Amino acid sequence: MSILRAFSTQLGDARRLLHTARYVNQMTTPNQYDPEQHHRCSIRLKGYDYSWPGAYFITVCVHDKRCLLGKVVDGKMISNRYGRVVAECWQGIPAHFVGVTLDQWVIMPNHMHGIIMLATRPTSAVGARHAVPSVNAAPSRPRKQFGQSIPGSIPTIIRSFKSAATKRINESGGAPGGKLWQRNYWEHIVRDEMELHHVREYIQHNPIRWESDRLYRSP
Repeated sequence: MSILRAFSTQLGDARRLLHTARYVNQMTTPNQYDPEQHHRCSIRLKGYDYSWPGAYFITVCVHDKRCLLGKVVDGKMISNRYGRVVAECWQGIPAHFVGVTLDQWVIMPNHMHGIIMLATRPTSAVGARHAVPSVNAAPSRPRKQFGQSIPGSIPTIIRSFKSAATKRINESGGAPGGKLWQRNYWEHIVRDEMELHHVREYIQHNPIRWESDRLYRSP
């Protein structure tokens, strides 16, 4: 049984137990995906365990939606040095979290999209050391300074990624005001193989559709 098929069964059980199906049903399809429609306090399924195996479609936005990561030219994304740092930090996620793999992803001028796959329920993670791991560093448990985080869960992974990119960029000159990201992020639980296909297409074609994107800002 595939990860997504097993995950679909778990998700169905969770909806009935948590009475939160209304949130999932209100999510748009990937080709209609519009982050502006979802308030950051209502985009999490209340009571949902984001360390469950499955696929998660993630969107992280630059603070104030400034185009700090590069530009789109003729339908292709050209990352600047900040964009390249963000890409490196994103690609480094699997090295710091057990059972985590990356699927389709893209860096855009003022945001990024990516699919994170959780294969197993996590037991440990490098977490906060994602930013600049020492040569002699041993894996350590995520810090609890943000509350009782679940090691290897989606919130912990994204918090670590954002912190890593912010630290590296600020050390190299810094984002204006030292703040790189919006406070939160958007995620969508990918429910089956068909939806995964649509999400992949949405991500792949994001640069081509940049000027019609709700997150678009002119250079």
